[in-house]
Amino acid sequence: MGARDLRARRVRVVLGSGGPQKARGWSWRRAVAAGRGRVRHEWWCLAVGLVLALLGDSVVPVVLGAAGVPLARRVGRAREARCARERRGDAVIELCGVLAGEVRAGRQPGEALRVALGEAEAEAGAEAAEGVAGGGGAARSAVLAAARFGGDVPGALGDAAKEPGAEGLLGLAACWRVAVDRGAGLAAGLERLEAALRSERDQRADLRAQLAGARSTAVMLAGLPLLGLLMGTALGADPLRVLLHTGAGLGCLATGGVLEGAGVWWALRIVRGAEG
Repeated sequence: MGARDLRARRVRVVLGSGGPQKARGWSWRRAVAAGRGRVRHEWWCLAVGLVLALLGDSVVPVVLGAAGVPLARRVGRAREARCARERRGDAVIELCGVLAGEVRAGRQPGEALRVALGEAEAEAGAEAAEGVAGGGGAARSAVLAAARFGGDVPGALGDAAKEPGAEGLLGLAACWRVAVDRGAGLAAGLERLEAALRSERDQRADLRAQLAGARSTAVMLAGLPLLGLLMGTALGADPLRVLLHTGAGLGCLATGGVLEGAGVWWALRIVRGAEG
């Protein structure tokens, strides 16, 4: 549905019909999507705290839920940054393949680069085309300007490669510099670079799949205390009253929370170290 809407929007822009109304609708959908993602990643902590506060007749869960909102926001931003980094990496691989094909077809390197970025924009939209040039509109504009007016294309690609996930553009800049200065084959270098980047991406995906079991185990172990609370409630022990309304319970809650956080942090640290 999103792809069909994008094609329809491009047709309206080209034909000059429905532009302002379409822009307003698109902004409204983006706002709704952003709000939905923000609620999903952040405010569920506060909602769970309110429910537990009502069940346990205490304000402690509300305070803990409010304290968890910034942590959930940080986790959500880290996940979004990782997804954006992966999209940039995929865009760089796509750029190398398209650029190699254009050079093989007989185009000059500068013209081939302009055509490659233009095709990426037509196929994947403006956001993907910006990702091809390193994830930012300014970087993409700098690369296109250097290719169009005979500027320092390797330097522009090196600047664009500073974006997380676009490091493969450094290899593209090296291939460009060797091809222009020494007359070496640009297409062959781009094809080897594309194969190397694709192999590295597949290796990361395989490693992430192998570590999914360890990550799931850590999450499952972290949820065992909640299972214990549910079992205690089912047996009629009323663990929320003990934890939230007695000194010993509050001490156990604080100690358990610290140990729980330390255990989750240590387990995820091991997983991140293996990924690195």
